[in-house]
Amino acid sequence: MKLNEEKIIGMYENMLKIRKFEEKARDLFAEGKIPGFVHLYLGEEAVATGACANLNEDDYITSTHRGHGHIVSKGGDLNLMMAEIFGKETGYCKGKGGSMHIADAEKGILGANGIVGAGHNIAAGAGLSIKYRKTDQVVICFFGDASTNQSTFHEALNLSSIWDLPVVFVCENNGYGISLSQKLHQAIDDISDRAVAYNIPGVTVDGNDVFAVYEAVNEAVKRARQKQGPTLIECKTYRHRGHFEGDPTVYRSDEELNEWLEKDPIPRMEAYLLENELLNQEEIDNYYKEIDGLIETAVEFAESSKDPDLESAVKDVYSDIIEGVR
Repeated sequence: MKLNEEKIIGMYENMLKIRKFEEKARDLFAEGKIPGFVHLYLGEEAVATGACANLNEDDYITSTHRGHGHIVSKGGDLNLMMAEIFGKETGYCKGKGGSMHIADAEKGILGANGIVGAGHNIAAGAGLSIKYRKTDQVVICFFGDASTNQSTFHEALNLSSIWDLPVVFVCENNGYGISLSQKLHQAIDDISDRAVAYNIPGVTVDGNDVFAVYEAVNEAVKRARQKQGPTLIECKTYRHRGHFEGDPTVYRSDEELNEWLEKDPIPRMEAYLLENELLNQEEIDNYYKEIDGLIETAVEFAESSKDPDLESAVKDVYSDIIEGVR
């Protein structure tokens, strides 16, 4: 598939934006400035980037506890994201959601989710809404390998298949469910094999190759827009950090980590850009400086924002009380 120069450079910029945001989140968490848990997307940038590069403004995504990359790729505001993980009132969810629960309905971001597998049925519901409203929108549902053992995965694929819903299920298979290797929690090598049970296409791609991800999702999105139903795409990738910041990662070897670091999606993309003369080294260095500036601005915005007032703890938590009903 031939992509224009602007699209390719845009994907590179997005991957780098995710990388720098996550590196800063890592450092801030280590400094004790971020409350709660942080599950970083470092190493998986090509999946969210390649997938979301196929979406329109009014399309939807559902995300996971490791969701910063998805939010960035769907056009999330870095300032509001950073404020949210700082727990500030200026954040996306007014500081109540934190790292794992960022949402922006106006951008089609139906929410990251701390519950494993919770996004599957949300995506199916959004797909049903699209079908009911007769639009050509699509939904991308991001999820991890271990969540495919949850009932929600099977329920969502079954309903989406039966009703030909416009949902693209994108499994980010980083090889581990927390600390348990996929080899120990599943009897299959390729999660895409599970598509057979629901009579839908299933494909496995190199999740560290942004072009491979883009092409696979592009085909699936075309099918979805043409009312041909869902697709299951498995992207084999690897998280550079532990399940969460502070995870000692004693369950994996240095050799395994180093093997995957050799496949880091960002150096691979930079090599492609240089080899094809789309960017030179000075231009690449300028992107680093520019994005570092955006991240620092986001941190300044978060640090200068107010903490939520105590009274706000019960605001926006429940729906409005109907008059006369208590």
